[in-house]
Amino acid sequence: MPGGRLTKQERQQIALGLADSLPYAEIARRLDRPTSTVTREVLRNGGPTSYRADLAHHATERRVRRKRPAAPRPAQAPAQPDGRDAAAVAVYEETLTGVLMASGLSRIPAGVLTCLFTTDAGSLTAADLVRRLQVSPASVSKAITYLESQGLVRRERGEGRRERYFADNDVWYQSTLASARSNDQLAATARQGVSVLGAHTPAADRLENIARFLDFISESIVRAAEQARAVLHTGPAPASDDEPDAGR
Repeated sequence: MPGGRLTKQERQQIALGLADSLPYAEIARRLDRPTSTVTREVLRNGGPTSYRADLAHHATERRVRRKRPAAPRPAQAPAQPDGRDAAAVAVYEETLTGVLMASGLSRIPAGVLTCLFTTDAGSLTAADLVRRLQVSPASVSKAITYLESQGLVRRERGEGRRERYFADNDVWYQSTLASARSNDQLAATARQGVSVLGAHTPAADRLENIARFLDFISESIVRAAEQARAVLHTGPAPASDDEPDAGR
């Protein structure tokens, strides 16, 4: 397996792989590089939607020129509990952030979700997120606002005026319902077009088919979300007093 920094040709192959929507693991396999190398390269240089091979190569050359010999800095990541491998955790967080970005999130909202998903604390403050992501408070605030609008994050008032942010089990339920409501709105708008364009015209038929499809999808999504919530959030029923003991 080759070592050292990525070459310009390898970065061009990464850009081509991203353009073909290949997973990081497949791009890495074709380059005979670790997946973590490709993940870090992409996230460090604009993410999967903005990665440019030439810009990434020039940025790396500038970083190398500016780098001066110095004593190794202590890792900024906090000590990992439960005997976790800090390096493996960092690679996993980068991978998860990349997957979230590939699903449509921009870099900072994806990073916020990664932090919330992987913290044992269950919630984080804005200051926690600023420290972990090394971004400005304004960037965190903007990301939280967007994630809230998508039903992916909720906030609670903590001690004093400090707010805490959560991405717990119920957040996925709420986010799924938000997605269904978005489909409902699109279906309703499609049906408005039927009356505007004239019933039984090719365009109106197309819009009506869109609306029917989205109606079916929304109903299925909501039904599945309700079932999943009932199963996953409900513990085992307590034993009835009328039931005989197992040893009898």
